[in-house]
Amino acid sequence: MNRHDADSRGFASDNYSGIHPEILAAIGAAGGGHQVSYGGDVYTDRLREVFGLHFGSHARAYPVLTGTGANVIALQAATDRWASVICAASAHIHVDEGGAPEKVAGLKLLTVPTPDGKLTVEAIRAEAHGFDDEHRAQPQVISLAQSTELGTVYNPGEIRAITDFAHAHGMRVHLDGARLANAAAHLGLPLRALTTDAGVDILSFGGTKNGLLLGEAVVVLDPALDRGLDRLRKSSMQLASKMRFVSAQFLALLEGDLWLRNATHANAMATLLHDQIATLPGVRVQAPVQANAVFVALPDAARTRLHDQFHFYDWAGGQARWMTTFDTTPDDVTRLAAAVRAALNPVHAKTNPT
Repeated sequence: MNRHDADSRGFASDNYSGIHPEILAAIGAAGGGHQVSYGGDVYTDRLREVFGLHFGSHARAYPVLTGTGANVIALQAATDRWASVICAASAHIHVDEGGAPEKVAGLKLLTVPTPDGKLTVEAIRAEAHGFDDEHRAQPQVISLAQSTELGTVYNPGEIRAITDFAHAHGMRVHLDGARLANAAAHLGLPLRALTTDAGVDILSFGGTKNGLLLGEAVVVLDPALDRGLDRLRKSSMQLASKMRFVSAQFLALLEGDLWLRNATHANAMATLLHDQIATLPGVRVQAPVQANAVFVALPDAARTRLHDQFHFYDWAGGQARWMTTFDTTPDDVTRLAAAVRAALNPVHAKTNPT
């Protein structure tokens, strides 16, 4: 029995979307018979090869259940017990993970302000010091998000500049790739161009925001960080007993081009939304639309009216954040754009109904 309208779609989060039909079919196909638990199954075995195709033969992937779990495990693998992590003040690990890096991993986060969500070497320098000072949590990792929490995208040169700086100072680079597929689709590049080839040491690779039921992966690119990661996954409560169902989803996503199709479509819908609302009086687009996020500043009254029709999240400074996903349609975008016009001019909307 359905307890919701199966045709309803909104713009609050790409986590709100359902399961892509090809992913759901892969789960069903993996369901018959018995397979070894905890990753000893044929699907997880094949997944190691598939991640190698995307990130290099030396890459080692560890499927996990949640994005926060992936980030915490990856940061633990790359740090000592007394370490700190440099990240943007807007980073998901700082703003949206309930303090998990601090509480679970015991890491101090050193945040730096960024106007567009993207770290730069100059911004990082403000916290990249005190490496030998026992009174200061030692900076050991720089954490980037791709795409960022503001929907902006690093190009390979920007990432390489940061990884070169990090490695020259004895630090590692972690990439929170919850929306890495969207960034790669925007730039027209393979996944390894933004990770392995740009010097990233370890990353969290997102699946849930790109069509999976659940599932993310920690991908180790520097073999030196692989020691004990399986134990970190278990002790962080991220080891799935029936892992074949997580791995089967990633196989459906990555063996072909589904990851790219989904991300490309989501990005295109965000661009379409931007094009339909950017020139409306009272709308100020706050960040370049490069992935699947649109941030706009609206009058408070208009934002309140829109909340009566759509569920979306308010951001700092009176912004609205609208996210698109693999199942967003052009009609959905047109409907939101029409609602924005009506919210900005309610009197005109009442006298000139469409």
